[in-house]
Amino acid sequence: MNTEDLERKGMIQKLPANKQQIENSLTLAKRDLETAKKTYENSIDWAFTIAYNSILQAARALMFSKGYRPTGEKQHLAVIKFTETTLGDKYRKEITAFDRLRRKRHATIYDQAGTISEYEAKHAIKTAEKFLKTIEEEIKKQR
Repeated sequence: MNTEDLERKGMIQKLPANKQQIENSLTLAKRDLETAKKTYENSIDWAFTIAYNSILQAARALMFSKGYRPTGEKQHLAVIKFTETTLGDKYRKEITAFDRLRRKRHATIYDQAGTISEYEAKHAIKTAEKFLKTIEEEIKKQR
């Protein structure tokens, strides 16, 4: 799948790249990463969820930097698909982790509390750290 396919399916929409929007999303990603670390001691479920949100915000920054935004009902999935298309096979492992976190987060938020293990929360935080760094590097390459 490529960006044209995602656009045709109504998952993404073109928009002018906006430096402030990119910076805002990166700021949110950094804030959420730090909050996830601080929250870990009190609630591993929330730490996991906040770490996922850090990844989501970083990926949205990437979208904005490329002149797109997610649309439709499944915006989180649209962000993942766009990230997969943009970053490619080199980052397959990170994108797969992002999607797994999305599915697990959904179950934690909407279905049942207490389903996140300490390992999963720590892994989510480490994944968010790595993902944020990757996205920042990708955006810098564009400037």
